Amino acid sequence: MNTAGVRAQAEIRARADGRGGTALPVLESRGPLALRRTRGSGATAHVVLVGAMSGPHGGDHFTVRADVGPGARLRVGSAAATLALPGQHGGQARQDVRITVAAGGELHWLPEPLISVTGSELAVHTHVDLAPGARLVLREELVLGRTGEDPGRLTSRLTVRVDGRPVLDQELDCGPGAEGGWDGPAVLGGHRAVGQLVVCDPEFEDKPVAPGVPAEGLAVLPLTGPAVLVGAVAPDALRLRRLLDRAPASFAPATSASA
Repeated sequence: MNTAGVRAQAEIRARADGRGGTALPVLESRGPLALRRTRGSGATAHVVLVGAMSGPHGGDHFTVRADVGPGARLRVGSAAATLALPGQHGGQARQDVRITVAAGGELHWLPEPLISVTGSELAVHTHVDLAPGARLVLREELVLGRTGEDPGRLTSRLTVRVDGRPVLDQELDCGPGAEGGWDGPAVLGGHRAVGQLVVCDPEFEDKPVAPGVPAEGLAVLPLTGPAVLVGAVAPDALRLRRLLDRAPASFAPATSASA
């Protein structure tokens, strides 16, 4: 097994500052990952993840951690799309994202798309732990290949737990070497962009969301927790973003759906 590659880490800790805002006592990044605080809005702190170098390349291992305390509000984005690239020495790249949100905390995790380039091999695992009463909006967008090229191998796993109980644990494996059927009608149906939006909100306890298909390529699935999973497929990244952006407006209460 080839161990050549870059190790990079980034960590964010958000805490209520006692004055109605959010402080960032820890904002650290090493290697080709860089965190930058930007102008926030209201009580929410804004952070942008900037790739100081291209990648991840084959053999690289990137780790990003975000911890949101009680009453803190954090919004995390990225400056540009991430390109998964083949490495000089080959091998699989890894990207781990570990998120914790305390009761009363709120996190909007909204990175730009991840693009799987021909010849690359990347495994991504996003692991989220929420306390009861925490709020989360998490978006993941995957694009299989740049314009006119085939994708690399891309494996993405998303795990969400609320109060220690799993509410979502799913994996998507695409590209050369993946098991047959990933591009078939039961999975991507020939589309090149796939994404999901996970929304966790205590208000769903009293106002559950009904399952539905509000638009072609878009599906809404209520989870326990309380949480909602939105899945979408599209021909390209632009149309995928439009579908995911419109999803929350399509949430309908389960009571009205069954009336």
